[in-house]
Amino acid sequence: MPVIALKIDADTERGTRIGVPNLIGQLQRHGANASFLFSLGPDHTGWALKQVFRPGFFSKVSRTSVVEHYGLKTLMYGVLLPAPDIGRRCAAQMRAARDAGFECGIHTWDHRVWQDHVRARDAQWTRQTMQRAHQRFIDIFGAAPVTHGAAGWQMNPFAFRQLDAFGMAYASDGRVLLNDDGSIVSPQAGPHLLQVDDIVLNCVQLPTTLPTLDELLGRTIAGAAIDAGNIAARLLELTASPRDHVFTLHAELEGQKLAPIFEQLLQGWRAQGYDLVSMGDYYRRLPKDVNLPIFPLHWDELPGRSGQMIVQAAAP
Repeated sequence: MPVIALKIDADTERGTRIGVPNLIGQLQRHGANASFLFSLGPDHTGWALKQVFRPGFFSKVSRTSVVEHYGLKTLMYGVLLPAPDIGRRCAAQMRAARDAGFECGIHTWDHRVWQDHVRARDAQWTRQTMQRAHQRFIDIFGAAPVTHGAAGWQMNPFAFRQLDAFGMAYASDGRVLLNDDGSIVSPQAGPHLLQVDDIVLNCVQLPTTLPTLDELLGRTIAGAAIDAGNIAARLLELTASPRDHVFTLHAELEGQKLAPIFEQLLQGWRAQGYDLVSMGDYYRRLPKDVNLPIFPLHWDELPGRSGQMIVQAAAP
C-alpha cells in the first residue's frame, strides 16, 4: 500500500495554540497518523516584513491572505509586540500531540531567524541554535527528539552534520524538484542520503514531494485558476498514480482556515488507497535490503515559493 507521510509544521504561537489541537482532532477522526514539528523558541513572525525585498514575495502575498491565515497580532510579533516564547506558552498543546499518539520533532528554535539566516551562518552558531531547540524539546517532552524538519526548508552543511550528532535516523529537511504543474520532475525523487563535503551522512532524508497549499492557491495551472474550490482536486490529481509521498502542511493553514480543504484531501487519499502515516512510519517501511541513493547538497527554486531552498538534486 502506498503511503502519504503527513508532516505538520507549527511555525507560530497561534498555529501551535489553535491549529495543533484542531489537527489532532481532525486526524483522529480519520484514523490518520502524522508528525508534528514544533518551533520551540520565540515567535518573530513580524520580521517576515523584511522579505518585501525578496524576488517573488509580493506575488505570493497577493495569492494568499497572510493576515487572514496568520492573524494581525501574529504579524506584529517582534515588530510592535514582543515575541512570545512558543515553547513556554504552548507546551501543553505540544504534549497533547504526543499524548494523542503522534510523533513529535523539532522544526526550529526561532523560525524567522533560522529561515532567513541559516544558509550563511557558521558551525558554532548552527550548533548552538540546534542544541538550544534540542534541549527545549527535552524540557517539554522529557525525551530527546527523534526527527527534524527544517524551517523554510533551509539548512547548511553544519546543520545536516548536527542531525547525525544528535543520532537522528531520519528527517525531512528538503524538497524534490517539481514541474510548474506540481508534478515530480525525477522518478528518483524520494528517500535518500546526503553527501556533504565528501562525507555521506547517516540521517535519511524524506523530502516533501508534493506542493503545499500556499504554493498552489491563486496560481493558474494548465489554464485553470487554483482556488479553495478546486485545490484539493488538483492535489488529488497529483497523487492519482500510486507512489509514496511526503506532504507538508501547516498548523497555521490546514489547522485553521484551510481545514475544509485538508478534510477533502484526507477523504480523497483514503479513497485512492493511501495509508496516512508519520515520518517515522514511513522510515520504518523503507526496504532494509536496498541501498538508498546518495545525492549532493543542492539548492533550487520551486514554483509558487520565493527564494531558494534545499532541494533533492536531479541526479546523484
